[in-house]
Amino acid sequence: MNGQEQSVELTRSVMGGYFESEHSDVGVMADDVVFTVMATGDEHRGPEAVQGMLDYFYRVAFTATAEPQVTVFDAEHATWEGSFVGRHTGDFMGIAPTGMDVRVPLCVVYDLRDGKITAGRVYFEVPALMAQLGAP
Repeated sequence: MNGQEQSVELTRSVMGGYFESEHSDVGVMADDVVFTVMATGDEHRGPEAVQGMLDYFYRVAFTATAEPQVTVFDAEHATWEGSFVGRHTGDFMGIAPTGMDVRVPLCVVYDLRDGKITAGRVYFEVPALMAQLGAP
């Protein structure tokens, strides 16, 4: 966007397209985007790494979707709150696929600049997920 002033409308438009793509449109991410999983501190840097992390959660370890509950926008941020809903179909944190259905609270806070996502802070209830998978 080359210095285009970030606005609530631009943020809403960028994030709306990203959400509709089911987290697969890395074209809306800045080259230096960083997603941090807050429960573990794991950072995923760059669009390809972020896409790899999202693919792992939504299509490899689980067959899952994100069900929205609340989305809030301002000029440089978006906050998405909802549930991670799916079935455990692949290895996750050393747990072999269980086939169990899961529903886990999820919140992501996004930072945007020049019409691109520059950061995402992922708040994922790992203890709730592990309990649903029967982990000690």
